[in-house]
Amino acid sequence: MLRYTLKRLLYGLLVLLGVVTLVFFLFNVLPGDPARMMLGQRADEESIAIINRDLGRDKPVGLQYIGYLNDLLPLSLHNNADSASFFFLAPDKYAPYTTVLKVGKTSLVLKAPYLRRSYQSKRKVSEIITSAFPQTALLALVAMAFALVVGVSLGTLSALYKDRWIDRTALVLSTMGMSLPSFFAAILIAWLFAYVLADWTHLSMFGNLYTVDDYGTGEYLDLKNLILPAFTLGIRPLATLTQLTRNSLLEALSQDYVRTARAKGMPFRRVVMHHALRNALNPVVTSASGWLAGLLAGAVFVEYVFDWKGMGVVIVDGLDKYDFPVVMGSILFVCVLLILINILTDILYGLLDPRVRLQ
Repeated sequence: MLRYTLKRLLYGLLVLLGVVTLVFFLFNVLPGDPARMMLGQRADEESIAIINRDLGRDKPVGLQYIGYLNDLLPLSLHNNADSASFFFLAPDKYAPYTTVLKVGKTSLVLKAPYLRRSYQSKRKVSEIITSAFPQTALLALVAMAFALVVGVSLGTLSALYKDRWIDRTALVLSTMGMSLPSFFAAILIAWLFAYVLADWTHLSMFGNLYTVDDYGTGEYLDLKNLILPAFTLGIRPLATLTQLTRNSLLEALSQDYVRTARAKGMPFRRVVMHHALRNALNPVVTSASGWLAGLLAGAVFVEYVFDWKGMGVVIVDGLDKYDFPVVMGSILFVCVLLILINILTDILYGLLDPRVRLQ
């Protein structure tokens, strides 16, 4: 099991290195100069050169890449003499660190991965992510809970009333849900429930978890702003879980142990709830865990449409303002999260099924 776990971790690190490399070179060959964006109409060549030198963008791309890796690694090199040296972002200037080994003007230091600072706000990217991610996590969890409860219930009814109108309706709705793009669904649902039916629903097209009161004296928790984005984000996993529950339950109901329980006089409802459905939920739970990871990464368009102050709004605003450190840091954070979830899932599979470890 140890060898299997180490192999999963190694694969995860290789994937992460590939993502870091791709993200860095992608955002360093894009058109647009952050220095010009920061200066606006006041931009002149001298000021642009000063800002680019401060940002480290005056160096060759290869050296910038090495410096970026140096910032991300927990064990990194620090030049004690000059923060604008080969590794141009020195830990003592931007993040706390602990010196492990010192040789001349260079030190090996232990620190948290440093994602740099925003070009626009000058805040640390890690602080921006820390403030935005809880909003995205809450949205994803609520959307997944909604999809799981409704999807399992609808899939169970569809299996119990196979080939009836309930089953046909559920299949049509689930097919539409899987084929509906998130950004289109977000716009459509926002227009319908927050504009056309606003007098009935009393829902807002835009809003965050906390709302400033009418007198501007403070904020209050406004959970109704969570309804529309969570419903929109949960449509696709709901559709998948509905069909998966239906198919798994139909397969479970055809097994011998179900027929035996029915032959012994056990009520059908009890057979379904205590035997068939319990076994049918195994693939549903597996799919739900995968969907949760996907929702954490795929809420960008939904958050932007509903102005939900999560990772989606941070990424889109960063792209709009050429704030590359924010965009790069957000993408890397989401990728690390997905890699960790996949590694934990693989390890769990290895514990439950020893045959997986042989692959």
